[in-house]
Amino acid sequence: MVVPSFENPTFTHSTLLTQRLSRRAGLGYPAAVTTRLLLISDTHIPGRARTLPDAVRREADAADLIVHAGDWVAASVLSDLREHGDVLGVYGNNDGEDLRAVLPEIARREIEGVRVAVVHETGQKHRREERMDAAFPDADLLVFGHSHIPWDTTSPSGMRLLNPGSPTDRRRQPHHTLMVVELADGGIRSVDLRRI
Repeated sequence: MVVPSFENPTFTHSTLLTQRLSRRAGLGYPAAVTTRLLLISDTHIPGRARTLPDAVRREADAADLIVHAGDWVAASVLSDLREHGDVLGVYGNNDGEDLRAVLPEIARREIEGVRVAVVHETGQKHRREERMDAAFPDADLLVFGHSHIPWDTTSPSGMRLLNPGSPTDRRRQPHHTLMVVELADGGIRSVDLRRI
């Protein structure tokens, strides 16, 4: 593990920016950089809602990155979210060729030292953590959807598995939901499941 220092040139751009800000503020060490993610999935627009809920748009505006784990159904949802920020997304089983042409089945990105993978389906819940360890051995965080059921567990290898549920189609769940996740210092700082 590389320990950040002022002599070490391997900082990310955001860490370098924060380091400069810390020096201006008179601090002798780099300030922690926190990246806020909005996790959503299974919007099923227009089948389950005509448009994204206002709560989703507010959280998108507050996020550094919007992560959508598939089943958008309408490509207009992708366009809508892109107006609110950077989007990392995948297509789901209910998404047509228009979305499959611009989105991958699996997305990956390293964010603040956390290796994030996004996929729509993970299969049945029985032994999910073990199966996902095998399928995503290089991920620290796996975001998925499909079930519309919020999920937060940790695999045997230490990978965090998160399903934000759905902000528009709660199925048998008591509430529509989304998740807000904060990443910092190479780890997951917080996970907040929010009712809409």
